[in-house]
This record gives sequence, C-alpha cells and structure tokens, in this order.
Amino acid sequence: MSFELTILGSSSALPTSKRNTTAHLLNMNERFFLVDCGEGTQVQLRKQRLSPARIHHVFISHIHGDHVFGLFGLISSLGMMGRQAALNLYGPAMLEEMISGHLKYFGSLPYEIVFHRAVGGHVIYRNSSLEVEAIPLLHRSETFGYLFREKLRPANIIKSKIDQYGLGIEDIKRIKEGHDHITDAGERIANSELTLPRWKRRSYAYISDTAYFPEITETIKGVDLLYHESTFLEKDSELAKKTFHSTARQAAEIAGLSGAGTLLIGHFSTRYKNASLFEDEAKTVFSNTIAVNDGDRYSLPQKREDE
Repeated sequence: MSFELTILGSSSALPTSKRNTTAHLLNMNERFFLVDCGEGTQVQLRKQRLSPARIHHVFISHIHGDHVFGLFGLISSLGMMGRQAALNLYGPAMLEEMISGHLKYFGSLPYEIVFHRAVGGHVIYRNSSLEVEAIPLLHRSETFGYLFREKLRPANIIKSKIDQYGLGIEDIKRIKEGHDHITDAGERIANSELTLPRWKRRSYAYISDTAYFPEITETIKGVDLLYHESTFLEKDSELAKKTFHSTARQAAEIAGLSGAGTLLIGHFSTRYKNASLFEDEAKTVFSNTIAVNDGDRYSLPQKREDE
C-alpha cells in the first residue's frame, strides 16, 4: 500500500521562479488527497504527471491567498475536463462562502462540490484505511492543520496455523480481531503465536500557518512525517510572532516535543534566498529535518511492529 507525499509548492505569500505557493498531494493507496491549493497548483500537478481528475478530496487550511488561489482554476479545469464525480472540500466555514461566490460569476459545473466544515479535534474524513483529523492552529484567521493516519489493519494469520489448529472462518475472524484461540480440548493459544506482527500505522501531519503552538504536540504525538511551516529564521522571531508564523527553530522544537520521525519544513519567506539556512537552523534542535523543494517526494514504506 502506497503512502507518498509530493510537494507541489513551498513558498509563502509569493511564488518565485523556483517555488510555487503552498500545496501538497498525498497518495494513500492510490487515493489522492490535495492539501492546500496555492496559485499554479494545477500546473505543478501536470509537471509531476499527477492527474487532477484523480483528486476527490481537497483540504484547505485557511483562506489566505497563497493557500487557496489555485483552487478557482483547478475547479474550473476539472469542469472543462468533463468531471462527473463530486469534489469534496474541507476547511474553515468561510471556504464555502468564497467558492460559492466565485461560482455565481463563473457559471455552473458538471459536477457537485460538497463542502465539509473543519472542526478542530474531530475526525472530518474517514474511509476503510485512513482517518483525517482537523487540528486548530494559531493564526490571523481560522486555520487548521490536518493529521492523516492509517487505521489499524487486521492482523495477518500465519497460514500454517490454520491447518495446524483446524481454524474455521469464525475462528479466523476472531483471531484477526486480536483474540486468543481456544481449542476443542480447552487449550488457549496466544494470538501472538497465530499471527504475524501487525503493520504499523503510517501518519503525516500538515501544520500550516501558525504561531509557535506547542499545544498541538499531543495530537500529533509519534507522527512519522511532520510538515511544519517555517516562514522565518530565528533572527526574525519578533516578525514571526507579529504575523502569527513560525521560525525554523520553533518548527524543530515542535518536532522534538511530538516525537516525530522526520520533519519537513517549508512556506519560506521570499526575503531569504537560501533555504539551507532554514534546514541548518532547525537541525540544531531536530537533526532529521529536510527543507523541502517543489517536486520532492517522500514515501513511507510499510513496516511491521517488530521491525
């Protein structure tokens, strides 16, 4: 099962010749989830050979332009491509007002847009293998991060045990749910003797524009892949505080407090010409830090609990 993140944009406020404004695409078992949609996102999708038609769920953190201006063009292009399937939009309450107002002037679509208001601390999307929780952040307008986490998968039974203990369908079902097995002779066989170690639950947290906000660390505890905005360097921490943004060092502190596996930093202010400065600063606090670039891809392999 795939779990791959593609960075489509990594600049804040303004696009540059090398960086688009913010957008991520998560491929979870060939289901595609777009997270934020800065200007030019649909062009970035095509450059990465990712079909926009495969996106059915879009999560918007907040309605500042560098996170949402690309949505208008994407919605229109999907219509011109003859889309029929509904497009689900998740985000702050004002998102529906913004998109509905746009459509009043630019006409109807051949598909339905379904709005879902994000509520902090609640799971706002789930399917058979994944849950998405909205995380309230501290910014100048209503803003959410999103935690994408796999559901715990049923245990895999060791095939040889089926014949060894004459397991039937109901026995197998109970064992996969985590129960021990009681033989006809009354012997208890531990579940761990009958099953392979479970698959670990992979996770990705997207922490968009926010002031330093350690309150989020309990929600994202143990996350495998943490993206945290890093608009400023620590020397400009007062500006970060004033604008409700974070520094590279603060992002690293959040990664450390949450026990993240890998920290990705982005949303760099165009005042800085070298993104390596962000990475160097963050690594003084959290060594496994990567300053992202547009087009980067990060995959989380499947691992069992004993690996």
